[in-house]
Amino acid sequence: MGPIDLLFHLSSFLAPALGVALGVAFAARLLGLGRGAAHWWAPVALNFLGGVAVLLAGLWFFGNDGKMATYAAMVVAVASMQWLAGRNWRR
Repeated sequence: MGPIDLLFHLSSFLAPALGVALGVAFAARLLGLGRGAAHWWAPVALNFLGGVAVLLAGLWFFGNDGKMATYAAMVVAVASMQWLAGRNWRR
């Protein structure tokens, strides 16, 4: 595998985590639930790292990527991290 192919594979592997992280962080801002961080990129980075961790755990557990169970776990994990980071348990 060449370096360009490796770049395409890594970007395709990480794209769902980035998409969910952006979507959840901006939805929380629009709904008024993202009051924990002053900058928009802080919850996105935190959610992205959590999503990548779940994707890597799914890759390790199932032996290949792209399982719907991994994606469902990633959505739950990212949403939970956003809820905790926004201190929404105080409401």
